[in-house]
Amino acid sequence: MSAKVPSACDAPFRLDGLTALVTGGASGIGEQTARVFAAAGARVLVADRNERAAQELSAAVGGGACAVKIDVTDPASVQAAFSALDKLDILVNNAGVGHVGSLEECAFDEWRELMRVNVDGVFLTTQAALPLLLRSACGSIVNIGSVAGLVGVKRRFAYCASKGAVVMMTRSLAADYAGRLRVNCICPGTVDTPFVEAYLEKYHKHEKAEMREQLNARQPVGRLGRPEEIAHMALYLCSREAEFVHGSVQTIDGGWTAL
Repeated sequence: MSAKVPSACDAPFRLDGLTALVTGGASGIGEQTARVFAAAGARVLVADRNERAAQELSAAVGGGACAVKIDVTDPASVQAAFSALDKLDILVNNAGVGHVGSLEECAFDEWRELMRVNVDGVFLTTQAALPLLLRSACGSIVNIGSVAGLVGVKRRFAYCASKGAVVMMTRSLAADYAGRLRVNCICPGTVDTPFVEAYLEKYHKHEKAEMREQLNARQPVGRLGRPEEIAHMALYLCSREAEFVHGSVQTIDGGWTAL
């Protein structure tokens, strides 16, 4: 008797028939998450302030993907985006910004902006998505945190505070909605994205190569993470193979937090 040839639906880590919304989905980790989810069979909603980039990515990934213009810091924008949806199975809270500086180097306006995007944004999108996710038979939230939410990092005072909040929002949601909705968090180390390139351009324009070497060395494995590596962890967390994973904070940091 010949062995059964597995169909696409029998393959592991599939998202066939599911709708996933990714905030900050037009670049970096968000872009790769959109691509990986679409390849796994999901219909992806690329949610971003940059509507043109979101539209271009949606056309590229196919599978019924579409762009959603959203400003995660604006309650009206968030509400408008989610009220237009009739189905949602997966929310990836990826939109975020960074800040370099100690407490003394952090202006109040910078603190507020960081909290508006990294903390208020997760609150607003999760609250708006919750009714749809609770109606799903396999509702799942993946928050993109950071190792900076788990350990102190020099001259990242505000960023550490904001990502620490993301970690604790994840755990609190997991406690409140266990059995109805899965909620997990990914905490990457430094990942090679446009975010890092912008940091180098802003703070180390004349020493990019040297600083990039330092960033590589900060991860014990000797290199930066790749966006697709984070995206594939998000895929696992949203798949049926991860149904017992709930309230988890997953590091993917090249060994940074192991030391």
